[in-house]
Amino acid sequence: MEITELVSFYLNENSKTLEVTFRTTSDSEDEIRESKISFDEVEEFGYDFVDYDNDYNSFLGEEYDEENDDEYDSVYVDEQEIVSFLNEFYTLYPSKLPPSEIF
Repeated sequence: MEITELVSFYLNENSKTLEVTFRTTSDSEDEIRESKISFDEVEEFGYDFVDYDNDYNSFLGEEYDEENDDEYDSVYVDEQEIVSFLNEFYTLYPSKLPPSEIF
């Protein structure tokens, strides 16, 4: 079993969970798996998906206006890191792998 596609993810700060939708090598295109993993479990594996240090404002150029910061996404999340984490997590805890559902 290997995660082949990360369909969606959400870092839920309120519930302190990583909410993911993904497919494995054994899933068809019509199937997905949904899971919620606590930030504590993510940190136990040594992962921190959010890169607050990456200065994306420098890439925005002179048009960037700090007063209208809401329109810019200044937080970068490396999706490949999430896939790596999920592969490690479900290799060690195969019983936590959610069943596939028809999409």
